Amino acid sequence: MTSDRLTPVAAADRHLQLDVLRGLGVMGILAVNIAAFALPFEAFMAPKLSPHGFDADAQTAWWTVRTFFEFKFVTLFSMLFGVSLFLIGGERSDLARGALLRRRLFWLAVFGLIHGLAVWYGDILLLYAWAGLFMMLARSWSARRLFWTGLTIVLLGSLIAVGPMIALEYAPATVQKDVQTSMLAGSTAESARAAVEAMRSGLLPAMKENFNGWLFVQASSAFMFVFRTVALMMIGLSLFKWGFLIGKSPVWVYLLSVAAGAASLWAVGTSAQAILANGYAFPQSYGRYAAANEFLSLVISLGYASTLILLIKLAVMRSLLRPLAAVGQMAFTNYLTQSLILTTIFWSGRGLGLFGAFDRDTLWLFVFGVWALQLVWSPLWLSRFRMGPLEWVWRRLTYGKGLAAKAA
Repeated sequence: MTSDRLTPVAAADRHLQLDVLRGLGVMGILAVNIAAFALPFEAFMAPKLSPHGFDADAQTAWWTVRTFFEFKFVTLFSMLFGVSLFLIGGERSDLARGALLRRRLFWLAVFGLIHGLAVWYGDILLLYAWAGLFMMLARSWSARRLFWTGLTIVLLGSLIAVGPMIALEYAPATVQKDVQTSMLAGSTAESARAAVEAMRSGLLPAMKENFNGWLFVQASSAFMFVFRTVALMMIGLSLFKWGFLIGKSPVWVYLLSVAAGAASLWAVGTSAQAILANGYAFPQSYGRYAAANEFLSLVISLGYASTLILLIKLAVMRSLLRPLAAVGQMAFTNYLTQSLILTTIFWSGRGLGLFGAFDRDTLWLFVFGVWALQLVWSPLWLSRFRMGPLEWVWRRLTYGKGLAAKAA
């Protein structure tokens, strides 16, 4: 097939399951990101450093995000991105589609740079772009090879993340203190207050603060996040090839996944409560009490996915889930507009300058508000147009030719 005959996936060829799961993923990510939009980076890393303290309501909000959202939805979103690489690029033997996929990832990197540097430091698009370069080399692997390779990397990464912290519990107190000081260097109440002041002092100080956060995120992506991200993409593509993500597995498989996810939620919630009970003690909160979230988030993500896939099998639920599917079909637009909306609210210089003005529990109001907007505008937009506005721009750049924007 020549490149000039390649076109985006037709509406009739889309998988409702993938769109619904992608919609759930992009909405769930916001519940985690909201603290980074509205509070200093120090408070995102160490909740006690919030400008408002860490009272009972804030602890409940933190526990909710930790238990139900943190790691779970970015895991789901990463798995689905792995599927999209295959749907766009096909097998490695298809040279035309491979070239198309490379162009798509190049423009994704450009969007990621603009987003991270000019809008919000917590951008994930640049990470996905260069993780995709590794993943595209493995897209023709068998489902079994993809799954076990990806799972091995995820488990090793989780072990590396919490293993040293668990071992540190048996080290002398002086060693624990030195490690804590090194890990949280620069994260103090004073630096948190300085960050709030900078974000409220106009556009240039806010941009500088954003740039510093972007550098930290990119360094973390290069040395840590990329391995887990590629591995999750492998797992996602394996589950697609097996038919799991598009509802082709036996019902008992989904029911078993739901049960495993529920049990894992209990374990993560119990561990999160233990962190609160011990006052976020170091190193326990980063070791033994973090282990459940590290190792079981993938299980919970699959439990969430299985729940929605089972619901889609019911005709009445398919209609109710259409707005969520529309959010997923416009995931690129919705992800970026989340950043535009919330930085406009919280940044100074180009917005209302409310950074640091709200505690964790109050921030849920902004999450609910953006969710409601996206559940309304996504189906309305797609009732008139074939794809979201930024999806159209991205695909126009990728295919290098005009694309029909109107819905059929």
